[in-house]
Amino acid sequence: MTRTVRFHEVGGPEVLRLEDAEPGEPGPGELLIDIEAIGLNRAEALFRAGTYIEPVKAFPARLGAEASGVVRAAGPGATGFPAGRPVSVIPAFSMNDYGVYADTAIVPAAAVVHRPENLDAVGGAAVWMPYLTAYGALVETGGIRAGDTVVLTAASSSVGLAAIALADRIGARPIALTRTPAKTGALLKAGAAEVIVTGGRDVADRILDLTGGRGAQFVFDAVAGPGVIDLARAVAPGGTLVEYGMLSGEPTPYPGFELGMPALNMRTYTVHETTTDPERLRRAEAFVASGLRTGAFTPIVDRVFDLGDIVEAHRHLESGTQTGKIIATTGH
Repeated sequence: MTRTVRFHEVGGPEVLRLEDAEPGEPGPGELLIDIEAIGLNRAEALFRAGTYIEPVKAFPARLGAEASGVVRAAGPGATGFPAGRPVSVIPAFSMNDYGVYADTAIVPAAAVVHRPENLDAVGGAAVWMPYLTAYGALVETGGIRAGDTVVLTAASSSVGLAAIALADRIGARPIALTRTPAKTGALLKAGAAEVIVTGGRDVADRILDLTGGRGAQFVFDAVAGPGVIDLARAVAPGGTLVEYGMLSGEPTPYPGFELGMPALNMRTYTVHETTTDPERLRRAEAFVASGLRTGAFTPIVDRVFDLGDIVEAHRHLESGTQTGKIIATTGH
């Protein structure tokens, strides 16, 4: 038996329970992993609450798609990951099928990458999802180039901070948006060229001022909702507004018609576009690993909780006060 976080109904953090469950044996293409650290993601809070893009199909349900640990056993056909190998699990599966909020978990080998030697367990759980998300959206799909400007909402999130580091490495100019003035210093330290505190002067006007009236080639938005209309005004002609989150929880209009049909590209993005495509994942893993080797990319961790405190960890996740990744450790 192994400690496993499950929930028997959708709801707030309090529905999460730490229960004993049998992990089972890895099947074809699967690995059994002793989990050391787990990266918490906003998608997991939405899944738990019943508001994610994918509904919960059956109870009790599991959570978690990002972790680090050590391979205990491999199922048939799961090659390249011998027992004892330190690895990281990346979001590449449905939480209706697998979940890593546990001491030991089964995951598909296709959702596992080798953990670089210079990363400890906490770093191995914190680094992959943010950088894979930023790389897939901005480099693989968006084609960001040196000299481009990218505007980042929810910039103090783990993905926002990764996007800042990625833009700096590419030679692009990251403009960070935050609701909290107290986070300005941390965002500048992380490499943001400019920080805009939302809620004051019109954000689009400020972005246009900072870009000489041209607007940004990319807006990388985790909030969605009616605010996309204002953000779209700040997109340069032919630029792209990427929606990768729905923190607002409100309906999201297409702003093109309201703004007079500008030359605007708007698309949604999830990290699964990258992680479930073997060739894209191969390129993304190489890009992130290169950044980790040179020090251009680092895991930024906000707080570390024990798995037994997962309810409090989810409350902190939903508070919006964090800067960087929230981690839960198992004691392995």
